[in-house]
Amino acid sequence: MKLVFATNNSNKLEEVKKLLPKDITLLSLRDIGCFDDIDETGKTLSENASIKSDFIYKKYGFNCFSDDTGLEVEALNNEPGVFSARYAGEPTDSNKNMEKLLQKLEGFSNRSAQFRTVISLILNGKEYQFEGVCKGEIVPNKKGIEGFGYDPIFKPKGFDKTFAEMTKLEKNKISHRGIAIQKLIQFLKTYNRSSL
Repeated sequence: MKLVFATNNSNKLEEVKKLLPKDITLLSLRDIGCFDDIDETGKTLSENASIKSDFIYKKYGFNCFSDDTGLEVEALNNEPGVFSARYAGEPTDSNKNMEKLLQKLEGFSNRSAQFRTVISLILNGKEYQFEGVCKGEIVPNKKGIEGFGYDPIFKPKGFDKTFAEMTKLEKNKISHRGIAIQKLIQFLKTYNRSSL
């Protein structure tokens, strides 16, 4: 079974490839010759995920899925949320995003946060959505060199290290994206494959 993952983020692609069963061939946007800049104009993670998967399905005819992920910080009214990737403006810059977030959190004792991923899967024109959440907190200083995005400043609940201090395997077991992908995989296993 072939599925397109509608992302240009090579880190995400590698993360997801490791999680999918062997009988699913994961194709990237590059693999299908898609170099379109898909505008993420949604006001929610769910809307943005839908926009991307719908675009690929309608234009290229592939069964596909896309995700949108946001970091939601409690003390900042769930900022940066849907604007996580471009929190500090364009072009996107993870270090500037983290610096802005840490500055805004100065003086707050409540550093609770969660990563949330919404996956939009389109199979034969029908959409299914899956959500994954990982709760934790924002640490005062960057720690670790693994991962990407806000990983160096996010420490998941019940752990004494940030995502960026974990191996990919450790992170995938507990991450928001890992949880959402597991829900996707379970769905694909029970889906009637003869209709694909």
